[in-house]
Amino acid sequence: MPLLLVLLFLVCHGLVLALEPGPAGVGSFVFLVAAPLLAGAACLWRARRGRAVLDWYAIALSMLLWAGGMAFNLVDALGAGRADLTPRISLLLYVLYAVPLVFILARARHERPSISLIDAAMAALLGVLFFVHTAHFAARIDVDDSAMSNMRYMFDIQNLCIAVFALVRWLATDTVQRRGLFRVLALYAMAYLLVAGYINHFASQESFGAYSDLLIDLPFLLLAVLALRQTAHSSFVPSPRLSRMVQAGGPMILPLLLLVVGTLVVDHARPLAVTGFVVATLGFGLRSTLLQVALLERQAALDQLARKDALTGVANRRQFDTVLQAEWNRMRRSGAGLGLLLVDIDHFKAFNDAHGHPAGDRCLQAVAAGLQANVRRAGDCLARYGGEEFAVVVPDATLEDTVSLAETLRRAVETLVLPEGTITISIGASFLQCSALLDIDTLLAEADTALYAAKHAGRNRVAVRVAQVVHVDASALP
Repeated sequence: MPLLLVLLFLVCHGLVLALEPGPAGVGSFVFLVAAPLLAGAACLWRARRGRAVLDWYAIALSMLLWAGGMAFNLVDALGAGRADLTPRISLLLYVLYAVPLVFILARARHERPSISLIDAAMAALLGVLFFVHTAHFAARIDVDDSAMSNMRYMFDIQNLCIAVFALVRWLATDTVQRRGLFRVLALYAMAYLLVAGYINHFASQESFGAYSDLLIDLPFLLLAVLALRQTAHSSFVPSPRLSRMVQAGGPMILPLLLLVVGTLVVDHARPLAVTGFVVATLGFGLRSTLLQVALLERQAALDQLARKDALTGVANRRQFDTVLQAEWNRMRRSGAGLGLLLVDIDHFKAFNDAHGHPAGDRCLQAVAAGLQANVRRAGDCLARYGGEEFAVVVPDATLEDTVSLAETLRRAVETLVLPEGTITISIGASFLQCSALLDIDTLLAEADTALYAAKHAGRNRVAVRVAQVVHVDASALP
């Protein structure tokens, strides 16, 4: 269906050109304005039905700017009775048309709004500088024979840069949605490059209203068709190194282009050129700083996730091993006491079988929260040891401190009320001074033996092991 509509559009445009000959025909301008508007509408439709929403909106804005430039051409043609001149406002809009495209080609995915705002500011200034340079040539057309050629080459360079950047992003992007976006943009940009090159260099003597206007429709209609089609899944997988290089190098596009175009306009617009140099330098520096802050925050978050149990939010086994080793080394240097608690939820397998795994997960989360609320000393570390077992490292403690904490934890869990009923825990505690045990494995073995003793004695209790099993009556504690 989209292809039939494209053919109908071209046939209607051709009929208007045949029935309304002349360089200032209004009918052809209507189609030249309508083609980019249709492409923009297709991009808006795509933005509302997929990802990369900002990018599709940017392409739609680009189409609107181009259509605006052609609309001013129409108004000027109606007023002057000729269509071979491009008013200054149209030239500005044709230049600004490239700004949203360069913006999306330069930005990386998942960027912060502040970084995107910096990119947008640099892209807008780039458009202004490019317009100033192009307008400089346009103003000299009557006195300089090479001015028109230079202006055409400037637009060729603009279109070529967009096509090349889009092609590189298409080949290097590793996500399906963005690859689909850059595929559409690359095909459109290459078609636009060819058509604009032909119009500017081989049909430049023809005014609007000639049959070459049909060629101008083609890139926009192609964009509309591609935007309306669903992204085809491809088996092509880009090189991870290439993908990372393009992702990292993309942000350099805008500052480099600002520096290049700023250099071109330095002779006839020195203040703007200096502004371009300053914005390129500060923009890239500020962007890099914000990006570095974001990377550090993301690294910190990942580091935090690597040390936490995903279900319960307490430290995981890896973090437990790290803390225990550090406290063991510190204990050997200082001679302070080191306590260890192994906590096991009583009858957890039966609870899981009776109420289901979601209820079992909620039980683990409730127990973890209850334990964490009572592990209050700064140096103590609660961790999920595995399955339904938890562990608590108690540094700089006495035997009485360790057993007292264990009993506090037992009573805290016993008072928890779950929809499925109450639950209890058994705790095995081990304790040592510097010379009491030989290594960490022995400390863990003592705690595990104590935990077994607590379970064997009837569960919902604390058992302590100091060199040998010692059962402590918690009710006798002060």
